Amino acid sequence: MAERLLQASRQRRVKAMTAAAGSAGLAALPLLLCALLVPGGAYVLDDSDGLGREFDGIGAVSGGGATSRLLVNYPEPYRSQILDYLFKPNFGASLHILKVEIGGDGQTTDGTEPSHMHYALDENYFRGYEWWLMKEAKKRNPDIILMGLPWSFPGWLGKHYNWPYVNLQLTAYYVMTWIVGAKHYHDLDIDYIGIWNERSFDINYIKVLRRMLNYQGLDRVKIIASDNLWEPISASMLLDSELLEVIDVIGAHYPGTHTVKDAKLTKKKLWSSEDFSTLNNDVGAGCLGRILNQNYINGYMTAFLDIYLLITNCFGLSLLSNKPFSTIAWNLVASYYEQLPYGRCGLMTAQEPWSGHYVVESPLWVSAHTTQFTQPGWYYLKTVGHLEKGGSYVALTDGLGNLTIIVETMSHKHSKCIRPFLPYFNVSHQFATFVLKGSFSEIPELQVWYTKLGRPSTRFLFKQLDSLWLLDSGGTFTLELQEDELFTLTTLTTGTKGSYPLPPKSRPFPRIYKDDFDVDYPFFSEAPNFADQTGVFEYFTNIEDPGEHRFTLRQVLNQRPITWAADAYNTISIIGDYKWSNLTVMCDVYIETPEKGGVFIAGRVNKGGILIRGARGVFFWIFANGTYRVTGDLAGWIIYALGHVDVTAKKWYTLTLIINGRFSSGMLNGQYVWTNIPVNFPENGWAAIGTHSFEFAQFDNFHVEASS
Repeated sequence: MAERLLQASRQRRVKAMTAAAGSAGLAALPLLLCALLVPGGAYVLDDSDGLGREFDGIGAVSGGGATSRLLVNYPEPYRSQILDYLFKPNFGASLHILKVEIGGDGQTTDGTEPSHMHYALDENYFRGYEWWLMKEAKKRNPDIILMGLPWSFPGWLGKHYNWPYVNLQLTAYYVMTWIVGAKHYHDLDIDYIGIWNERSFDINYIKVLRRMLNYQGLDRVKIIASDNLWEPISASMLLDSELLEVIDVIGAHYPGTHTVKDAKLTKKKLWSSEDFSTLNNDVGAGCLGRILNQNYINGYMTAFLDIYLLITNCFGLSLLSNKPFSTIAWNLVASYYEQLPYGRCGLMTAQEPWSGHYVVESPLWVSAHTTQFTQPGWYYLKTVGHLEKGGSYVALTDGLGNLTIIVETMSHKHSKCIRPFLPYFNVSHQFATFVLKGSFSEIPELQVWYTKLGRPSTRFLFKQLDSLWLLDSGGTFTLELQEDELFTLTTLTTGTKGSYPLPPKSRPFPRIYKDDFDVDYPFFSEAPNFADQTGVFEYFTNIEDPGEHRFTLRQVLNQRPITWAADAYNTISIIGDYKWSNLTVMCDVYIETPEKGGVFIAGRVNKGGILIRGARGVFFWIFANGTYRVTGDLAGWIIYALGHVDVTAKKWYTLTLIINGRFSSGMLNGQYVWTNIPVNFPENGWAAIGTHSFEFAQFDNFHVEASS
């Protein structure tokens, strides 16, 4: 089919190709009927009766959590190449919006992200990597929109309760300092701020936050709520005029391309503020292609409209307000260990900083079909909708003569997102005729970009085809569409499929790995390749020890955060290759808490992320009270051995864990404490370090050797 379109466009004829995607059952009815009212069954693209809703852009999420963790460790030039694919205009994904997690010290899906305020009197605006990422995005696209959203909060805000709304002023102050710090230390202007990701909102807190932002001169920062479902936030806004006034955007997660009546009645911006989160293969790309179109179409044209509304909508007299719409994908880049939850659910994959290998995945090019040919502030046409035999089309304009049309025909089988459930629909071969009217009737030429998902033999990703010449056709053209295709037809000539030389080949994590943490002025607060799963491990300068242990890695939380997920009761940071089975882990450890303190090293750790509390493995613990323990799980329920050792707080010790086949042994300062303990499960997993509770402790001279 691609050859047919190439031939047709070369002849300046208006024939085309194939594509496929969603029909939409009852939700498509108004638009399908509108289309049938057009003489000849053509799809008319017309601005004569005004425009539809404003387009606010397409974006992606870094965080929720620690999804960009490994990206910062990539060597150049590969790190910059990855960033170009994500943010550089007219190159790759060309994202309009970057949404980041406001680190809160808690586990938020694939790891923890550090807070800028671990404690009440502690402020540090250089922790983590989200500041760096926002600056890199702005460097490439100064117009990119920046958003911040908390998932977890540092424990001190809860005053011993797992709740951020104990002191509304204090929590609002905490969020406000993050916004001010972004500007003061990094010259970053935050455009939107959220409340609490996928958790309860507090009406009074939202009002307090608005007042505090205004008091600090941050009137321009808009509030989005509640980053959960359309309800109950929409109904709450309709019942509370002050709440309605202070919220600028209603953000819903995974809305299934539909909104609700109350949300539309608020006349606020309606965003799919988190969506996608699907494996980044071609099915994931199909998911993204379908929802980028249908999040807009289905959200405002539903089967619940009566026949009067149906007819008036056909003539552009929609009773729905022209408010902006946006879709934000989770996540930006799959830059975390793949065996963590939701592995490879990013627009691209960059999970091997040790090799420099990365993969530009198909969802990135699907997003480019929209992002490279639109900008926030453009407007949808009113005449958009579903295709008669499945699929959808949208059209947007800048109001200055430019027009972009995106047509998708993603099949049900090849466009299932991870959530929510997708009702069955059918897509079949069809010819779709489009007629340009109004100010678009004189457009002489449209550039054509094409994607075909599926079998490698027929697969194309963001391929530029010969343009369509319209002067001799009266603004009419016909596309022949098969399933699982995506077309962009546009007046813009700036689109580019950016590319770099192939990155290095994929390579496993090094079997021999050492880190002495001797970094005087670290650029990032976290050591390379360690992925914190509970707690926060940071570079630390030990001014009391000018010798070998002056520079260490320290677990810095002494209080459980206000959690978003099921954080463990122990802190833990993982590293290495999940396939490791036979390995030796060695590390110097320093317990800071007398009597009750404890630390561990581990191997074959088989779970992380939101599942960390149930992690199994082989864990070698020592405690400040002079005891040791060997357990088969992080929680300490499965005890292989225990006893007494000469250990106390405030002193350095060297722990060694040896796992070989079905047996394990452990040494303290080079002397065996236990030998040949049977360990049958799990058979493989990461190496790890950690503490018995939320307590200060230090680690140095980490060394792992894996034989298989």
